[in-house]
Amino acid sequence: MSELIYRFKNIGLCYHKRTSVPWRRHSFWALKDVSFDVFRGQTIGIVGRNGAGKSSLLRIIAGIIEPDRGIFEHDSCVKASLQSLSAGFNILLSGRQNVFLSGLMLGIQKSVIREHLDEIIELSELGDFIDDPVREYSSGMLSRLGFSIAYFMNPDVLLIDEALAVGDVEFQEKSAALLRAKVRQGNTTAMIVSHSPEMLEGICDRIICIENGKNLPELPVEESLQKYLHYKNP
Repeated sequence: MSELIYRFKNIGLCYHKRTSVPWRRHSFWALKDVSFDVFRGQTIGIVGRNGAGKSSLLRIIAGIIEPDRGIFEHDSCVKASLQSLSAGFNILLSGRQNVFLSGLMLGIQKSVIREHLDEIIELSELGDFIDDPVREYSSGMLSRLGFSIAYFMNPDVLLIDEALAVGDVEFQEKSAALLRAKVRQGNTTAMIVSHSPEMLEGICDRIICIENGKNLPELPVEESLQKYLHYKNP
């Protein structure tokens, strides 16, 4: 059996929002009761309607936030890299500088980052734009840079929040093929949040469907995606 790297037991996450009355806050449970295991080498798609708590789940895994209840069991030696359109980049720095920043945040030595720098730039297809501030990048350029960094930095777990769904179709297909190949090597695990059933069906071997803050009983990939579409378009 594959190595167990994550275990979620009855995970709940609550956000507190300020109201127009200074001393009152509105509480919203983004996650109420989420339980499942993740094994090394799996590619898991996470689906659900907007506001279901999918991105929040990735942020828990990445160590950005902690759950308010339940147990998240994980090995502290397992490194996870979150790639989304809003995480991980310093907008004042260039793309090249952000490559080094992202690598160093993953605990990778600068010499190793330099070794892969040309490959990252080539995969990202940014060309001379790599030395421009990322605040000037389009969403597609951010997506390509984020994926390229994660691909060559080799984290144990790739957390992808809609990043594969942005940009041109050719790059989506290329990145999906590279991701499949990396996972098949057996050392990389991928967890992907996406609203694209077609893309997930071609990549994933498991689907976790979150509805009303809870994960539904797990079904085969195609059946899980059909159930998601039923909830999304009743």
